[in-house]
Amino acid sequence: MHTDPVFLSARSLLDAYRSGALSPVEVVRAVLARIESENPRVNAFCLIAHEEALEAARASEARWCQGQPCGVLDGVPVSIKDILLTRGWPTLRGSFAVDASQPWNEDAPSVARLRAAGAIFVGKTTTPELGWKGVTDSPLTGITRNPWDASRTAGGSSGGSAAAVALGMAPLSLGTDGGGSVRIPAGFCGIFGLKPTYGRVPLYPTSPFGTLSHVGPMTRTVEDAALMMDLLSRADSRDPSALEPPHASFVESLALDPSRLRIAVSPRLGYVKNVHPDIEAAVLRAGEVFARLGAVVEQVDPGFRDPVEAFHTLWFAGAAKAVEALDPRRLDRLDPGLVEICEEGRRISAMQYLDAMAVRTALGQRMGRFHETYDVLLTPTLPIPAFEAGREAPEGAPSPRWTGWTPFTYPFNMTQQPAASIPCGRTSEGLPIGLQIVGARYADAKVLAVSRVYEQAAG
Repeated sequence: MHTDPVFLSARSLLDAYRSGALSPVEVVRAVLARIESENPRVNAFCLIAHEEALEAARASEARWCQGQPCGVLDGVPVSIKDILLTRGWPTLRGSFAVDASQPWNEDAPSVARLRAAGAIFVGKTTTPELGWKGVTDSPLTGITRNPWDASRTAGGSSGGSAAAVALGMAPLSLGTDGGGSVRIPAGFCGIFGLKPTYGRVPLYPTSPFGTLSHVGPMTRTVEDAALMMDLLSRADSRDPSALEPPHASFVESLALDPSRLRIAVSPRLGYVKNVHPDIEAAVLRAGEVFARLGAVVEQVDPGFRDPVEAFHTLWFAGAAKAVEALDPRRLDRLDPGLVEICEEGRRISAMQYLDAMAVRTALGQRMGRFHETYDVLLTPTLPIPAFEAGREAPEGAPSPRWTGWTPFTYPFNMTQQPAASIPCGRTSEGLPIGLQIVGARYADAKVLAVSRVYEQAAG
């Protein structure tokens, strides 16, 4: 168990505050020092709030001394992806075309829930422009790098959040996921990330990428993610598509008897041709872990074809819509790759969009039937380890777009299912491997509980 406060879980920090073993001021100072030492190497933060965080820590310390914490995360450092509105701070979304001087008077729902629970915001994390791709670099904030090897990408679009969590620059972070943007960097950086069922975490403003976009926790432990979900899933009237808050606590639902599980393992989803051998082996070993615990484990594909073209239709149209809201005088500074997909998006007809939605509906129906048999589906999070930073796709990739190397993630944005990435080993080069755990729609608690079973069994 780590003793350095920057590597303690949120749960451990709260226990230490309660016992008096640590204070929020000590912890926030340690986290800020960690950011100062590590951020220049990986570029995880685009805004660091030294004085605000220390002021909040002093107030939290006073509340703990009086035995009156204001919420379940009082004094815990948190970072926020720079896609989500945060009161008092500009949300530039990695773009020169967002006006930083406008009023910033509102929190996104997820940010508001954490603020009300006493979390201490230490800064905002980097994103590609408008969160459009599966790596994290932008004309505004530059390249975000992998904490395990700074020559490689952290993944994206929540790459700053993943690198921050992995390196002890706050134990909790908020990410967004429209095609894998929580799970991709979680897999590359060796942390836990959850994309909840669509609507489980209220979202405001509405994403231009529509119902592909989810908000989720990024943490080092499954319990911390469940702790965040208990807050993030609370109601917010600004999101008309938000689900009714769950009746049971995610933390209290983590206990699970694995012998009652029926698990499908699909190392290639039936259509992924090239999976790194270390990754395929690690995913199969993960299935064996569950089998040893008594679960029924079968190697089976869910039986759908790669929906990438339909996803592109939805994603590119969303990107074109997103750019409409930017300052037209500054569009010449957009990421060239974003410009390319926006041009494609503007050419998409309403009939093409509806055809893509029909593919999406059929995919959701198939996965609904699949989960009548299987509690969860295990796949790799990614077919490859982290590659050279500063590129949208690795050298020699068959597709220039990020979707060409993320075939396991975007299908489950189309189906709106909960899906997590949890570390399941390392390659021969020492790079993290992510295991994706996919559950039926609305089965967020089960995905977290299965993830916790694996975390405890595999170490």
